[in-house]
Amino acid sequence: METPDLTGGFVALLGLELDEVSADRVVIRWRVRPELHQPHGIQHGGVYCSVVETAASVGGSLWLGDRGRVVGVSNQTDFLRAVRDGELTAVGTPVHRGRSQQLWLVEITDGDARLVARGQVRLQNLTTD
Repeated sequence: METPDLTGGFVALLGLELDEVSADRVVIRWRVRPELHQPHGIQHGGVYCSVVETAASVGGSLWLGDRGRVVGVSNQTDFLRAVRDGELTAVGTPVHRGRSQQLWLVEITDGDARLVARGQVRLQNLTTD
């Protein structure tokens, strides 16, 4: 199975830095900037959803490996604290990994280690057999 580019496309557009990437943990950092704000000058919730989905999908894909691919079927993200600037860090870890589905938890914190958003993604394992 060919390894996907984890640094281009939408990841690059959002300015995401993948600090740690494994089947058991994914750590993503990015800087909040005006082009990622919603009209009230805070981080757009869609960015949080996108980062949550990215962390889960990257980790889930690595875990499934050559057995197939994963696709997100549910993304539930809560926005807990408004952020106007600074660096944010997302940490994704698996909650459940089964034959047909995976569930990943992703927590996003600010530079002071305060929880600003939390989400979970359910992935469908599309196996090649």
